[in-house]
Order: sequence, then C-alpha cells, then structure tokens
Amino acid sequence: MHLNLHGWETAYYALEWAIRLGALAIVPLRRSPQASAGWLMTIFFLPVAGLVAFWMIGSPHFPAWRRERFESLKPYFDRIARELGRHPPDDPGAIDALAQRLGYFPAVCGNAVELIDDYDGLIDRLVADIDAARRRVLLTVYIFADDAVGHKVADAIARAVGRGVTCRVLFDPVGSHRWRRGTLRMLRATGAEVQEALPFRLGRLRTRRDMRNHRKLFAIDGEVGYAGSQNIVAKDFRRGIVNRELVARVTGPVVAEIEATVRADWFLETQVRPDGEDAEDVGDAQDGRPPARTGDACLQLLPSGEEYAMEGFETLLVWQIHQARRQVVLATPYFIPDDDVVGAMRTACARGVAVDLVMPAVVDQRLVHLAQCSYYAQLLDAGVRIHQFRDYLLHAKNVSVDSRVAIVGSSNVDLRSFKLNEEASLLLHDAASVAGVEAVQRGYLENSDPVDRDAWSRRAWPRRLAENIARLVSPLL
Repeated sequence: MHLNLHGWETAYYALEWAIRLGALAIVPLRRSPQASAGWLMTIFFLPVAGLVAFWMIGSPHFPAWRRERFESLKPYFDRIARELGRHPPDDPGAIDALAQRLGYFPAVCGNAVELIDDYDGLIDRLVADIDAARRRVLLTVYIFADDAVGHKVADAIARAVGRGVTCRVLFDPVGSHRWRRGTLRMLRATGAEVQEALPFRLGRLRTRRDMRNHRKLFAIDGEVGYAGSQNIVAKDFRRGIVNRELVARVTGPVVAEIEATVRADWFLETQVRPDGEDAEDVGDAQDGRPPARTGDACLQLLPSGEEYAMEGFETLLVWQIHQARRQVVLATPYFIPDDDVVGAMRTACARGVAVDLVMPAVVDQRLVHLAQCSYYAQLLDAGVRIHQFRDYLLHAKNVSVDSRVAIVGSSNVDLRSFKLNEEASLLLHDAASVAGVEAVQRGYLENSDPVDRDAWSRRAWPRRLAENIARLVSPLL
C-alpha cells in the first residue's frame, strides 16, 4: 500500500497557513496589544500547538454560567454597601468613590488595622483568632499546604469545629497543586467544609486552568479580618528561598466587606447563598448589621477579577500614579506591566514625582524575572528608581502615594493579576494607616540595593536577548 506523503505534507502546510490567517482575524479581538502580539507570535511559529493552547486558555473570560451567578450577587453587595453607609469617611473623595464603582464596597471608618510582616507571627495570630472563634471561620487562600504550617492552622480549625463553630475553607487547586490531595484529606478530617476554587472543568461548565483565585482573605466571627499577600504554607517552601510578606489584620466595619467577598467566592463554587436565602445556609447568614467601631482607620476593600466591569486594581493604580505630586512607592514580586502602567510611571517622573519600584533580588521564576527585567532600561531612563530587596523573596504587594492613600493586597503588578486572577486589595485612606505602610516600605528601601542605570546598560547581549524573548511571551505568563 502506497501512502501519498506529499499530499499529506501539502494538506498540513495549508492547515498551518489557514490557522495563521485565521489567527490574524480572531486573536486581536477584545485583547490587549501585548496579549495579541504574544498569541500571534506563538501561533505563527507553532500553528497547531498554538491553536490548541489558544483554545484552552486564549479567551480571558469566565463561562456564561459563572458570570450569571456573579450577577445574582449584585443585590447582596448593594445591601452590604447600604449597611456600611452608616460609617462614611469624614471627607469622602474621588479615590474611594472610584474604588466603590470598581469593586462595589464603600470606604468605611471606625476600624483598627495592624500591619504584620512577621511571617510566623502572622500564622500564630491567625491560629489565636481561630481558637477564639465563637460562630464562624471563613478562609479563602491561594495556597493551603499540608506542611507544618498548614497542619497548625488545620488543628485550630479542628478545635473550632469541635466547639460547634462553622468553618469553611476555599483554596485554589493550582496554587496548592503540590499539596492538593494531602490538603483535602487534612481539611476534611477537621470536619470543616472544604471547596476548591475554580476547579478545572470541561463540557458545559468548562473553566480554565490559568484563571485563578489568588486572594488571601480570612474572616473570623464577622469581627476580625485579614487581607494581604501571605498564603498558608511554610515561608521557605521553595528550597533556598524565604518569603517576606505583608498582611493587614483589621477589626471594625470593614470586616463586613472581607466576609462578603469570601462568602461570594464560596457561593460561586457551591451556590450556597451568602445572604442566607439558600435553605442550607439559613443558620449561618451574615449578621444584618456591620461590626462595631473599633478604631479610627478608614479602610476599603477592592475585589477585582474577570467578573468585574474593569481591571479594578490596575485602573486605580494607573490613575493614582497620574495623580501623584510627590512620591510613589510600589512593592511587588512580579512586574510585567502593560503600557498604561509604564506610561503613568514615566509621566510621573517627568512631572518631578519620585517613583520607587521595589522588587526582590531573589528569583523564584526565571522566565518571569527575565520578562520584568526587559522593562528596566526604559524605566531607569525615565527616572524610575528600581530597588532589589536583599536576602528574601519580597512577596508583599503594596503601594503608597503622596502619604494620602496606600494599598495592601494580593495583586501583583502584572498582566495575570490585572486580567486573569481574582484579587483583593485593601485601601487605607487615613493618614495614620498610610504612615504605617510607608514605614514598612522605608524598611524595604533600607534593605535594598539600587539598580544602577549605567551598570544595567552594560549587561551582556545574550542576557538582553533572553529578556526580549521573555517579554514577547510575557502576556502568556
């Protein structure tokens, strides 16, 4: 039997060009220029493999059923916002108004906030709060490991369940992939309700593996809340790398916003109504009133993700950099920005604003590091001061602008956090709280080495080439 290999080769060649030409018509639709360029390059070089990858992860949108489920939460968010309207800022401004339009929650006063950058101390504090819980413990986290740290928190959850406390844990199966099975066994053994966030599905309920719930939000009894960058895993879970984090522990009315976000995430996975309308949840509905005042801090939670109308964290960040008059300090472990962020930083420098970008010298993801380094030259040329934090992987994500607003949260300054991940950012509006974040950032700067513009310009050409290649594919990272 004779096979006409020439005919198959011609057909395959034609298929590759059909894929390439089709990509030119489809890929640029509803995508940023960076994402379009990355996908087009991939598909032009590897048409068949690129098409398969594009089909799997090329559309940065949740399926219709999930968007509809999120839309049904709007009345719940509105009710929370109305209840919190009893604690408005003394001097409401444009920042909190925009943040409310983006994330649905208002700025509220009467809170107390404690900034914690002691990794093990944070875990001890969380365990103590769980041990003091009387009604409910609600956790949403990207990584929950079954290591010593995870077991420490799980043991506290088991003790809480034994006291009759409702405990729910939502963790991301991709972030926790190294420990996923062990974590499920460990948490289920505590008696807590356990759910994976955004599990990968095919068919009618199809979801994507790369769109993740990256939030780290904890709510205890509706009275204590945590928001920040720290996962429930040992600080040195990567060999030779020790993480440094920043988390805000809060009490007061803003805890209602943290709990509402955690409950909404739970509903999106389980359909258990956050407001008690589902019969399964009647006995565990969120209280009809926000927590009592505990201090003077003015705080606001800004959730962001694909369900929201705009890229909340990025939109607020770009606008605030443009509004800056004196100084912007931005700490992030991963920096793969879009043109809006880069343009805002360069324009701020041109206006005489001091812009400090703090990133870790320790590298945990080589390709991401090369991609972010590709931006250094144009930022340094514009006057941005780049600092590399020594010894630790500075995994903290925070921003301060002109001593008038600060942000502590889970969002990196990269396209993944802007476009794909579910994130949560805590805005600090009052002077005392902002000063607390600035004090932490001064510590970062004191323990960092500046990137010298002239020395950077002399790096070897193979390194430059690697950076440029990584930048081309950065929208896919």
